[in-house]
Amino acid sequence: MRWSGQELQTEQVGALPGLARLNNLVRSVQTPEFAGITFHEILCKSALNHVPGQSALPFGYTINPYRGCSHACTYCFARPTHQYLDLDAGKDFDSEIIVKVNVAEVLRKELGKPTWGRHPVALGTNTDPYQRAEGRYRLMPGIIAALADSKTPISILTKGTLLRRDLDLLVEASEHVPVDLAMSIAIYDDGLRDDGLRDDGLRDDDLQQSVEPGTPTTKARLATVTAVRERGLDCGVFLMPILPFLTDTRAHLDEALRQAKAAGATSVLYSGLNLKPAVKDWYLRWLDREHPELVARYLELYAGGQYAPKEYRTWLAARIKPLIRAHGLERGIVDPATGGLRSSALPSSPERMPAARRTPAFTPSRSPGPGPETGPMMDHGPGSLRWAGSTEAPRSLIAAELPPDLAPTLF
Repeated sequence: MRWSGQELQTEQVGALPGLARLNNLVRSVQTPEFAGITFHEILCKSALNHVPGQSALPFGYTINPYRGCSHACTYCFARPTHQYLDLDAGKDFDSEIIVKVNVAEVLRKELGKPTWGRHPVALGTNTDPYQRAEGRYRLMPGIIAALADSKTPISILTKGTLLRRDLDLLVEASEHVPVDLAMSIAIYDDGLRDDGLRDDGLRDDDLQQSVEPGTPTTKARLATVTAVRERGLDCGVFLMPILPFLTDTRAHLDEALRQAKAAGATSVLYSGLNLKPAVKDWYLRWLDREHPELVARYLELYAGGQYAPKEYRTWLAARIKPLIRAHGLERGIVDPATGGLRSSALPSSPERMPAARRTPAFTPSRSPGPGPETGPMMDHGPGSLRWAGSTEAPRSLIAAELPPDLAPTLF
């Protein structure tokens, strides 16, 4: 069993009718270590998702090793995708996690086809590839290795500090293909008051843990940005979504950008909150519970649809753009096809290079926070110790991670 030492329970297939109809469900598993969460292991038929091109881009490709996400961000735009499986976009999205246990093996076969054009592939554009379960299933090393071995550019957007587990592999991959990394960090401790309280009496870390309760702390994510930069790789920060009336104050934005810069971020991207219908319902439930005084203002602001009105977006841009310049940060570019970080391999990027942009190792003036979290928020899993006790490291981490055949490892 993949998760040794855990008590496993197999659920009935009927508990997940949407997946049962797909005829690729291996089993459904629960474990005390992840109380309240069920993992549905499936054998995927394809790994690469082709995203129709927008604007001048003819293509976009993504990989989603998981569906659903234990990060449980109330504002997550991917929530409606669970409805395709006869699951709801609220609690089910947070607790019914689909795991494509053979994704790396299938990916390698797809990348080996003569027709594969080595287009940039984005991860983290839907659900997070470094959510908690990745510490056990360990799908990302095989994915990264397969992409690098096939000379396919890689971009990763994540909230997960588990990214640090794979830094050695990503550094090696960057010697072969462009590797673009970004951390998603929406909420920051303002650091402006000695008592740690905001003007509304809440701590910003309380807000972060309330609105995205399954995520690592902001400090741990900033420390991960620093760890990436110390290895000579660039790392952007996605300051999104900016929550109206909660995180759009000048003080919060200024402090957020200061902390991102101090952590070594090489670029920053921002956007306001996007509330698709199913997401809007779930987010407003949270808002009514935690900030009932803001519900009427949100209903007015989003009365016209899923986006805040143009006037608000213009106001937000006028507020944040001067702050980005003041902190000496570069504005990052979103890939309009995938919604993730735009690959540096694309021709219209500021630079086109055979490998990721490498910069001198970053040395922070002061530590932005603690290292990666341990315990239930951060489990590296048995695979991370594969070479422990060896007298020397393997010659190539990429070669060591390449799956030999279609033989998925289950929970």
